[in-house]
Formats: sequence, C-alpha cells, structure tokens
Amino acid sequence: MTVKPIPDGPRVTPFVLYRDVAAALEFLERAFGLEEHGERYIDAEGLIRHAAVKIGDSVVMLGCTGPGDRNPGELGPATQGLYVYVEDVDGHFEQARRAGARIVRELEDGYFGDRSYGAADPEGHEWYFASRVREVSSDETKAPQDAS
Repeated sequence: MTVKPIPDGPRVTPFVLYRDVAAALEFLERAFGLEEHGERYIDAEGLIRHAAVKIGDSVVMLGCTGPGDRNPGELGPATQGLYVYVEDVDGHFEQARRAGARIVRELEDGYFGDRSYGAADPEGHEWYFASRVREVSSDETKAPQDAS
C-alpha cells in the first residue's frame, strides 16, 4: 500500500446531514453566502446524496440523511455548531436575517475578541459567523466570572 501525504489546507472538514440537500444548498448560498464546490453526487431517484460548499479555503460537505440519521430539526436540540470567520460579520448578519435564517444568538462583541452571531438553517443546524475585531491577551480570554 502506498501512503500518500496529507494534503495542504484544513485537516478537518465538517460533514453535515440534511433531509433535503438541494434545499440546503440553496439556503446556504442565499442566507450565508456559501458557494457550492465540486460535483454533486445524485442517486437514481434524482436525490442529491452528497455535495459541498466552500467559504474561503474551507469546505463543508453535505450529505443526505440515511434511515438511522436524525438532524437537529428532528431531535429538537442543536447537535453541533460550525464557527465560520467572515470579512464583514455585520453585513453577513443582515444578509442572513433578510434571507429568513432563524437567529439563535444576536450579533455581539465577545470578550475573546470576535464579533459574532449564530443562526440556524431550516433543518436546525447551527452556524456561527464571526469577524475578529480585536486581539486579546491570554488573560483577557478567560470567561468573565459570575458576579453573584
């Protein structure tokens, strides 16, 4: 067996399952500005079984749920969150809101140096978008203590 080197770039690629990959692709482009990347894999019934979206140098793979799979929309609570850096988080937030994304965390400046917000896609997956607004020291990155 020939061992191939690990490719350059991110070593972790999220893989998110959807009941309707076609609808997810449309929403992710319209609301979050993600671009479809690579080829779609379509089954004999015409369902998209696999696709991918790209933002910057990162890729998120999308797959179609199988018989034993559930997404957050079916389970109730969020099962994961994706954290994505964007150039202009304020503009991104407005785009997502206009496109009908359900906001799960309002736009705010965090003590850790990012301005960010959270939104859920139609199947309940949570996406968090951020822009770095200031550099912070390691002492500043500690969560604020409860005042009680």
